[in-house]
Amino acid sequence: MADFVLELADKVAGVGVRTSYADKVQVGGTEIVPVALGAYGFGGGAGKDDEQGEGSGGGGGGWSVPLGAYISRGGDVRFEPNVLGLLIVAIPLVAATGKALKLVIRALKR
Repeated sequence: MADFVLELADKVAGVGVRTSYADKVQVGGTEIVPVALGAYGFGGGAGKDDEQGEGSGGGGGGWSVPLGAYISRGGDVRFEPNVLGLLIVAIPLVAATGKALKLVIRALKR
């Protein structure tokens, strides 16, 4: 099991940048580089089952949210956001910031 986990870690070590930035695409003379926020994880373990003896298992998963794209037209490069993707990422951040500010204000009032 340990060899499998090490082998899997070696295979996904360089995936980080490829998860966030896709390959450049040409569309009608315009170059587009899609940008996303992505995360993945894997786990595994072994245990003792009372009925069957020893057992082991593992699993993994991931997600990706498209944030927008870098678009190059005639030497001009700009980022065009995917508004829905940015909202999906920003809402939890804003909520956590609001909760943290609430706790700080309460602590300062004491």
